[in-house]
Amino acid sequence: MRTVYSKKIHTLDLLKSKRIYQDLEGKTSYLIEAITKCAIERGIPLTINQTTGMFTLFFTHGPVRNYQTAKMSDTKRFAQFFIQMMEKGIYLPPSQFEAWFVSLAHTQKDLDRTIEACDNAFRKM
Repeated sequence: MRTVYSKKIHTLDLLKSKRIYQDLEGKTSYLIEAITKCAIERGIPLTINQTTGMFTLFFTHGPVRNYQTAKMSDTKRFAQFFIQMMEKGIYLPPSQFEAWFVSLAHTQKDLDRTIEACDNAFRKM
């Protein structure tokens, strides 16, 4: 029992560090900037809402600020994207309206593989 408790305390101590959140924000920003670039290059209308460690893709022009603007997204296009990503081994939330989560456990290789899969999906759409 003491070991589990000390690991929890250690984890909480790590989370107090601003560096942890900066690393998470960096990974998230890297991923969404690259995905956005791929979408632009392939002519795919895309809006991404983000906060540290999570984001949501909306296949739509312009900002998504509420449920009404989110509903204007192209959910059929999301379904195509979802299937393409799954075929590349990238498992996403199954709804256009759910968030992706980035973790400190994700490596640069994981992020680059996801970007490559996105670009491939955009190319096929």
